[in-house]
Amino acid sequence: MPKGSEALASARREEIVSACAALYETMPFREITLKEIGQKTSFTRTSIYNYFQTREEIFLALLQREYEAWTADLEALQSRTPADAAFADALAATLERRVCMLKLMAMNLYDIEANSRLENLVAFKEAYGRSMRQVCRCLEQAFPAMPEADRRRFLYAFFPFLFGVYPYTAATDKQRRAMELAHVEGVRLSVREIVRAFAETLLRGLL
Repeated sequence: MPKGSEALASARREEIVSACAALYETMPFREITLKEIGQKTSFTRTSIYNYFQTREEIFLALLQREYEAWTADLEALQSRTPADAAFADALAATLERRVCMLKLMAMNLYDIEANSRLENLVAFKEAYGRSMRQVCRCLEQAFPAMPEADRRRFLYAFFPFLFGVYPYTAATDKQRRAMELAHVEGVRLSVREIVRAFAETLLRGLL
């Protein structure tokens, strides 16, 4: 493929993903269609099929982009090596801007992966894997005495935990009302607060 064509394809893929991201800020996953996404791009809706076969593939590309952005923030975290006591908060801070990532993980990941082609899923898993390795590097930098086995324990507790962050930080009015009527105490926490608390708890058990 000529260089110009590669650049155009990349730019169009990015425009499609950005259109999807904009819609997802105000619309639920189930209501976002290829038609809706196409209406927010500068080219015809049918052109989307040159880059993505399903809307789930677009969401998967959006999630991949979110993981790549998070990994970049983790690389910056590693470079400034926060003190032991500050590490949990610094790690939590890297997730404050990743609300879209946390939302997709919590609500739609199985559907997205099931309706995406294998090559797209592999590209996403590679981005996911890079984020895991980068968290591990951050742990190595902040806690050089931590054994590898403990770093792995942290990873395989922390990453599954992330799937549940969004529902605890973004309850709807209806959900909050239901909690009140069910007499269940609901504590409103930010992404940073809930992630920091969990990371601190994990680290206390390992250090």
